[in-house]
Amino acid sequence: MSNIKTALKDKVPFGQKAAFGSGHFVLNLLPGVLGVYLQVFILTAFGMDPVWAGLLGGLPRIFDALTDPIMGFISDNTTSKWGRRRPYIFGGAIISGILFILMWQLDENASQTFNFWYVMILQILFLVGNTMFATPLVGLGYEMTSDYNERTRLMSLANSMGQIAWIIVPWLYVIIPDVNTFDNPAQGVRTMAVIVGIVCVIFGVLPAFFCKGIDASHMGNRQVINFKTLASNMKELFKGIKQVSKNKPFMKLCGATFLVFNGFQLVAAFSVFIIVFYMNQGSWEQAGTWPAWFNTLNAILTAFLVIPIISKMATKWGKRNAFLISTFLSIIGYILKWWGFDIKLNNRFNQTSFGQSLNSGVAAIFDFLNPYLESAGMSWFSIDASNGIPWLIFLPIPLFAFGMGGLFTLMMSMTADVCDLDELENGMPRKEGTFGAIYWWMVKLGQALAIILSGVILKIVGFDQNVAIQGIETMTKLRIADIVVPALTAALSMFVMWNYSLNEDRAREIKEELVERRGEL
Repeated sequence: MSNIKTALKDKVPFGQKAAFGSGHFVLNLLPGVLGVYLQVFILTAFGMDPVWAGLLGGLPRIFDALTDPIMGFISDNTTSKWGRRRPYIFGGAIISGILFILMWQLDENASQTFNFWYVMILQILFLVGNTMFATPLVGLGYEMTSDYNERTRLMSLANSMGQIAWIIVPWLYVIIPDVNTFDNPAQGVRTMAVIVGIVCVIFGVLPAFFCKGIDASHMGNRQVINFKTLASNMKELFKGIKQVSKNKPFMKLCGATFLVFNGFQLVAAFSVFIIVFYMNQGSWEQAGTWPAWFNTLNAILTAFLVIPIISKMATKWGKRNAFLISTFLSIIGYILKWWGFDIKLNNRFNQTSFGQSLNSGVAAIFDFLNPYLESAGMSWFSIDASNGIPWLIFLPIPLFAFGMGGLFTLMMSMTADVCDLDELENGMPRKEGTFGAIYWWMVKLGQALAIILSGVILKIVGFDQNVAIQGIETMTKLRIADIVVPALTAALSMFVMWNYSLNEDRAREIKEELVERRGEL
């Protein structure tokens, strides 16, 4: 366990951590809602073919991934009285929120071709604005502290706040189709897009006001950014990308993130489909709030239990070991989903005296709450325990939550360590923006492939979005894919990270060398 106390100058005040966390809330909320819309409601509310929907979700992200390194380079080399990152965070948050609202004002009576190209064009513009917000935000986080363990604590709080988005997002599965809330799902999509866009603008600008990065006023070797220097800028951009790509610890982080995150993303909507179309015979009404509760409980446990545990593990055993342990636990959790989603096992549990007692307790609570929920217009939040509660679907959550809970907390903390290594090897300017851009380029590229392949898998297993009752063989194949894909990619990520070498001792040696080189006290 680390016995080195963090210096006062390296501690990030809680207010700045919280503001940075609000940015991460937006960083998760926008793609989270976008994913729900593109993977579920573009099919069910607007009737789009799954393969078309997959292309709509995937192709713009390839373009988006190409803009990330450019934005990273620009923010690394920006000179302004507000710092290198904050002007872009402020402007990007506003642009992203407005374009997200416009993107989802779709007409369900329009042709599939029109809706496809409308969302495609608006999404590309939205993703440019989102890159303008997200890439400088990530770079800002890397430079807010130079302490090995304080970086983990900063990322821990930020990612816990980011998980709040995943507590909210699953309720779109319930609110949007609810006939008491909206006339139809298409109206729900349009209305919720307005609410999400406004929320993201409000919370997205907070890091620009309250977070502080390093003082870059005396940082040497930075490029002048304007149209006259465009050719030399592109040359330096590719030079920086080449340097980053030669950083072996960083490439391991990118590879592991690509595998874990995008294995998870590929099957992200499958659990919802399994709950609705397998466990409830295609009835969204019968499925009720269980898809939302499943994902919400996952986010709650990740934010308030798993991430704090992982932060402690990283301090005690090192970041690499914490990643390996958390990823292994997630694999066990994914495997347990086979029994957790088994209809017969859930029915048997509900027939036990313990299961009946649990159901009665929950029913009593919501019998009391339901009149108040209905009066507040929140009838969609209620639980119907009369047919039994599928308790077993929740049992794997604490284990597979370690996968995503550990991923960004640890990987972003380790990327900050890698930025120090790059300065040691390549000198100034520091390239937090470029590292953040390349890191998220890998995430977005994989996410694009995941969304495309998600639609392909649904097509291969025989899923038909236009019918309520899916075939037994179709749902069995879908359940297998829901387990095998993320478990396999998680196992591969452990192999990638097995020989990761940038531990705490080496990170502190690098920091001392940099302090001496800069002539700092």
